[in-house]
Amino acid sequence: MPLRERKSEEERIRNLFSALRREVRHYKVPVIDLIEVQTGDPYRVLVGTILSARTKDETTAAASKRLFEKAKNLDELAKLSVKEIEALIFPVGFYKNKARFLKELPKAIRNEFNGEIPKTLEGLMQLPGVGRKTANLVLSVAFKKPAICVDTHVHRISNRLGLVKTSTPLETELALRSVLPKRYWKEVNRFFVALGQNICSPISPKCSRCPIRKECGRIGVEKSR
Repeated sequence: MPLRERKSEEERIRNLFSALRREVRHYKVPVIDLIEVQTGDPYRVLVGTILSARTKDETTAAASKRLFEKAKNLDELAKLSVKEIEALIFPVGFYKNKARFLKELPKAIRNEFNGEIPKTLEGLMQLPGVGRKTANLVLSVAFKKPAICVDTHVHRISNRLGLVKTSTPLETELALRSVLPKRYWKEVNRFFVALGQNICSPISPKCSRCPIRKECGRIGVEKSR
């Protein structure tokens, strides 16, 4: 890429994140960020992230609160039965599967990682109920490591902006790693999820109200919006 074009793209990304940083101050803090701010506890961030998959933030927050009142750490979590965990986390999405994963979690961490929550993507992905998206979010939020968590909002908005041209979340993650300077990685998920929940919806996005419309390619969006 010629130097002039590279500088132009860097300026676009800087403007995009500056505008989003101002905008999301008016939105609710995502539940995982809230757990981190309130506790600074990797255990709670990990468990909360597992609970949050395909579940609204309000439901995740309530379920996390109930569970953490009974299980403040991995040792206490290990003492709960699957049925007890199910009752505490209902109605999060796929609560039966998640209860089983959470029951297995303390043993897996104790046996495979000497009782310490792993701080690598590969290590986290060995844990029950932890996929790549969850692992990246835990790395970013709990351990302050550069990681890009790509969910449906991040995947959609990254393509809509024209930052990437990808077909899957994994492709999007890898492409964003090449496009974005590391200083923006931790913010991507929080900013794009907030934007996706409030403005940049899959259908009928509110482009006229969008704080980054000047920086957006509006790929796949009717230009009249």
